[in-house]
Formats: sequence, structure tokens, C-alpha cells
Amino acid sequence: MFHVVFFAPCIPQNTGNAIRLAAVTGVTLHLVEPLGFELTDTKLRRSGLDYHDLAELQVHPDLAAALSAVGPQARVFAFTTHAGGLRHTDVDYQAGDVLLFGPEPDGLPEWVKVHPRVTAQVRIPMLPARRSLNLANSAAIAVYEAWRQHDFGGHR
Repeated sequence: MFHVVFFAPCIPQNTGNAIRLAAVTGVTLHLVEPLGFELTDTKLRRSGLDYHDLAELQVHPDLAAALSAVGPQARVFAFTTHAGGLRHTDVDYQAGDVLLFGPEPDGLPEWVKVHPRVTAQVRIPMLPARRSLNLANSAAIAVYEAWRQHDFGGHR
């Protein structure tokens, strides 16, 4: 399947929703520290409801550890709100691909977007003069496009 990496997430509810996304789609969710909350945070647990036991979740001390965990051959797509780069629908996703997202409100730092492991920068189209989509919504859009391209892994 695919890997979703949240780099230094700040909002517990978004991470809770991403845990639910991981549980219902089979992606592995990777959280790169520092986290802007505790994993025991009530808001995170409420957003994730009872999906925590059904989701594959890994926490890493830094980006290098997260990228090591997904393996050296994994392609890494850095999602950004900036113009340029590929649209999320222009990528031919492969099993094992990494969908990398930055924290709200600033997104991925520049050094992460140009990291040697980043295959391409990807954007989700939006109307001009809008800040950005919610982090959990962006991850869901990307995961479902990648999963759709693989016929939802045979699931209905």
C-alpha cells in the first residue's frame, strides 16, 4: 500500500482524522517529531475515535528515520500549496509510494521539499488567493487518488 508522512504535525484533530484514514484505507501513517501534541491528547483520541487499534501508526524522531522506515526505493511526493509541481492526479502512484505533508499553517519547510529523497513536489488544485486545504482533507484527497489508481486494492 502507500505511506502517509506528517512532518511535525501541530493539530491533534488532523492527526486523529489521519489515523481514521489509515484505518479505513490500509495506508501506514508516519508522524515525524516534534509533534505539537501528545499522542494521548483527548482531541486526537476523539478525532480518531476507536480506529487507533486498526491503523498502522509509526512515530519517528526525525525525517531521516521516517524515510529509512519506508525503505530506500520508495518514491517520496512532497505535497505543497505553492504553484508549480505536478497536480496530484498527474502522478502514476505505485505501491509503497510516500505522500509527505507538512504542518498547518506553513506546510513543509523548503529544505524538506528539496530533500534528495523527494521525487517530486505535488499540489492539489485550489482556487487562487486561498491559503490551503485542511491537512487531513489534503491527505484524504491524495490517498484516495492513489488508491483509486489501484482499483481500491480490490475493495468495494
